[in-house]
Amino acid sequence: MKIPAMRMREKLVVRVVARFLIPFILLFGLYVQFHGDFGPGGGFQAGVIFAAGFVLYGLVFGLSALQRVVPWRVVELGVALGLLLYGGVGIVSLLLEGNFLDYRVFDSHDPMHGLHLGILLIELGVGLTVAASMLAIFYSFAGRRAG
Repeated sequence: MKIPAMRMREKLVVRVVARFLIPFILLFGLYVQFHGDFGPGGGFQAGVIFAAGFVLYGLVFGLSALQRVVPWRVVELGVALGLLLYGGVGIVSLLLEGNFLDYRVFDSHDPMHGLHLGILLIELGVGLTVAASMLAIFYSFAGRRAG
């Protein structure tokens, strides 16, 4: 005798716990993003953590609910903006007569401030690209039909 599988909308505890945890997952992703230049972490780790929060939302509440929260167009835009931010930082450093991704030229008075700004912008670009790419991969696999 086969027991019918419960749909996720019928699993109240999972839905309540997920609704409680998702904001903390996203907050932790932001912490890792903005603390990455001072300690462990950075753009890649933050992007994966941030995407994991949205993937959890999609698994619990359904792909269509996730696509209402983060439409495909936003995912595409996130990948493009992250890449443009990363490359743009390198181009700006070239235009300021430095080497590609030489952050010290961003602040002529104190090169250390330029270093911190450059690292922050690069890590932000990486985090945005990774989060959007992970969501794009999830959308691609979750949208497939079995068989």
